[in-house]
Amino acid sequence: MSIIESLLKKDLQYNERADYHKNLLKNIESFEKQIFLGGGKEAIAKLHKNKKLHARERINLLLDRGSEFFEIGIFTAYGMYKEYGGAPSSGTIFGIGKIEGRDCVIVANDATVKAGAWFPITVKKNLRAQEIAMENYLPIIYLVDSAGVFLPLQDEIFPDKEHFGRIFRNNAVMSSMGISQIAAIMGPCVAGGAYLPIMSDEILIVKGSGSVFLAGPHLVKAAIGETIDIESLGGAEVSANISGITDEVMENDEECLLKIRSLVSKFGKQKSAGFDRIKPELPKYDPKEIFGILPVDNTKQYDTFELLARIVDNGQIDEYKPGYGQSLITAFARIDGWAVGIVANQRNIIKKKNSKGAVEMQFGGVIYSDSADKASRFIMNCNQRRIPLVFLQDVTGFMVGSQSEHNGIIKDGAKLVNAVANSTVPKITIITGNSYGAGNYAMCGKAYDPRFIFAYPNAQIAVMGGSQASNVLLDIKIMQMKKLGKEISEEDKAKFLDEISSRYKEQTNVLYAASRLWIDGIIDPSRTREIISDSIRYCNYNSEIKKFNTGVIQV
Repeated sequence: MSIIESLLKKDLQYNERADYHKNLLKNIESFEKQIFLGGGKEAIAKLHKNKKLHARERINLLLDRGSEFFEIGIFTAYGMYKEYGGAPSSGTIFGIGKIEGRDCVIVANDATVKAGAWFPITVKKNLRAQEIAMENYLPIIYLVDSAGVFLPLQDEIFPDKEHFGRIFRNNAVMSSMGISQIAAIMGPCVAGGAYLPIMSDEILIVKGSGSVFLAGPHLVKAAIGETIDIESLGGAEVSANISGITDEVMENDEECLLKIRSLVSKFGKQKSAGFDRIKPELPKYDPKEIFGILPVDNTKQYDTFELLARIVDNGQIDEYKPGYGQSLITAFARIDGWAVGIVANQRNIIKKKNSKGAVEMQFGGVIYSDSADKASRFIMNCNQRRIPLVFLQDVTGFMVGSQSEHNGIIKDGAKLVNAVANSTVPKITIITGNSYGAGNYAMCGKAYDPRFIFAYPNAQIAVMGGSQASNVLLDIKIMQMKKLGKEISEEDKAKFLDEISSRYKEQTNVLYAASRLWIDGIIDPSRTREIISDSIRYCNYNSEIKKFNTGVIQV
């Protein structure tokens, strides 16, 4: 085992980098504060007037005192649905928190955002919550308070495989898996949305505010001509004591939340996956120094070992094939006591000798054939030893050019993608900078089922870098114009480049990714090890890890 020795200089450049990244984080945190208010202070006051708690207040009362809420998808729908007034956090809050000492997934509709209505991205967020519960065998609590599907966008919500109905299918699957589901109806619960709580294992309903029915009074009147009010149709007393579709009436939100805590306290102990953990040690260097390591310009180089020295316990790693495939760092280490296998892009320019003794240069952040081969074998070892994988992504893609193509970069890249896809131990991904093209796939992007995926405030996700994309599209535009017998002026070229760059800048921004749930959240870089540690703890509840098999491509 070797200890990483830092060569970081705390000079003017360090301070400039630290200030830049701290300001990025402050901006993210200021947006968070706005989102936490949901539909706004007036809307929350209106809830209180009706003797209801806001969704975040409900979650706070449900959690163990002093414990943290591991919130996921805070920025969901950020900047989306502007024509409808927006949908802060998609009108749904979810995360993982401790209830009576047990980790549970908690999902709560925010009634201050369009009465808790479901937008297309709301469905995606709820499916993500259920996916996390199923992958990690975590109990799930639903705090229901929703007017149902947002009708102007119903065609994007209702009929497809990953749409609204998938949620109720997941209810049934979780039930068969033995994953406990408790639902509390704390507001309206209408139409198809009624299946979510009713397909749970235990259903509570709050008197005076909770109601559940397939069709509300207006639809009943229109459909069959019957006139009836909400309480008589599907209020708390009717649903619990006449139809029997709910199990117990609660007097108010507070009593309901206490009841859930009591129910959860009696759950049996869960099995463990058995991931190795010993007494944690602090990193050798201060994690807050990460702010001064990351460059202001994502195209600039830095030494990824400096990052690792502030994440792993005591700066200690067992590097796998340290002298081979150096554009990827592969190493066994401990993070907060947990044994992990780390696959990280080395962002330094690498000098190496070829077989003829000549010095060659490799670009930092690029995956070469030898690196892909090494990482594939390392992933196999981690699966064999039941060690969770941590991917630290800062990748600009695979190496291109005639030499790489002749060396079989596509074949070696496919080998790595195959290993990542078939890995069965938990994968946790942190995007620390760039995430471009097939590099996103090879380094376990969202499409490759990481149990959790987070990004730093400076992260950028795209098929390629902005400057490359702009120039490619400009070349295409010029060729199209020439085919039409026209020339494009230098002024038009500059205008076109500016338009492309502006669009790319918006689409590669980390908030764009977070709003669409390409990532689970934007994190404080200095808390990286805490986030990874919590993620592994949640993963450790799933004791069913299948045997690793790479399929057709052998590593």
